[in-house]
Amino acid sequence: MDDNEILGWLLAGDVSIQYQAHRDLLSRERPDLRQRIEREGWGSRLLAERKADGHWGRGFYQPKWISTHYTLLDLKHLGISPDNEPIRESVALILEREKGEDGGVNPAGTIKESDVCVNGMFLNYACYFGAEEAQLHSIVDFILSQRLPDGGFNCRFNRGGARHSSLHSTLSILEGLLEYRLNGYTYRLPELEAAAVGAREFILIHRLYLSDRTGEVINPAFLRLPYPSRWKYDILRALDYFRSAGCSRDERMRPAVEVLLKKRRKDGAWPLQAKHPGQVHFDMEQAGQPSRWNTLRALRVLGCFNALPDI
Repeated sequence: MDDNEILGWLLAGDVSIQYQAHRDLLSRERPDLRQRIEREGWGSRLLAERKADGHWGRGFYQPKWISTHYTLLDLKHLGISPDNEPIRESVALILEREKGEDGGVNPAGTIKESDVCVNGMFLNYACYFGAEEAQLHSIVDFILSQRLPDGGFNCRFNRGGARHSSLHSTLSILEGLLEYRLNGYTYRLPELEAAAVGAREFILIHRLYLSDRTGEVINPAFLRLPYPSRWKYDILRALDYFRSAGCSRDERMRPAVEVLLKKRRKDGAWPLQAKHPGQVHFDMEQAGQPSRWNTLRALRVLGCFNALPDI
């Protein structure tokens, strides 16, 4: 398929793909498509799984991929309207009932220390869906308390004394901090912005997937293209964050961009290379097949950074 055929293929997909393809590839805001996400396709199917108590699955965090937490993250990534009232009610429910003693949201009944990665993901969708700022203060305080000296974050810092940051946790926090800024929240914003600078540098020092000490691949899974990403790090998710954050091109992105380019299929699409195991509401796409999600995300990343031709 040529570029026009690829675009046509994307525009023939779920309405959430259509909306984001218009927005990110054609620079056309289509509020009519966005409003349709909650009425048809994947968005409608996810909303239909919401229970009378305001939760999905068995509450905030169980089972993993069909819980309230991960379903809300999926709905945010679909681009559904942030004004959806049932979703906003579910976010408020979490803030009311799921905070731990340290101020973070904490689904664990037996572990008193909140998980910073979970809080980064929560901030991501809570800010998108318009959570009350005062309710987020303790979460912001908790996240800032978890910074490591290397600039990143690790969910094992307060649970096991980790001394080196995790790409998984650091990216989840960065995504949450971005939504916090984009949606106009101001509490401790200068400190959060400084934290974001340090966290981005942590990822760039590793050239998105390489050891800063040996130059070896940190984890081969970082080079695969799953979707949804859940809490797990991969290079396409990282590149898409840098794009959405408005970051400038950086030479240290080159290795990841080159890997991404090599993964493009002969038909012009990118595949869904893997899926994170676990219970799901339904499969949006099939592993091993051309992926509209990965093709959309890859094209908007490459369009933003122009495939880094001359850095």
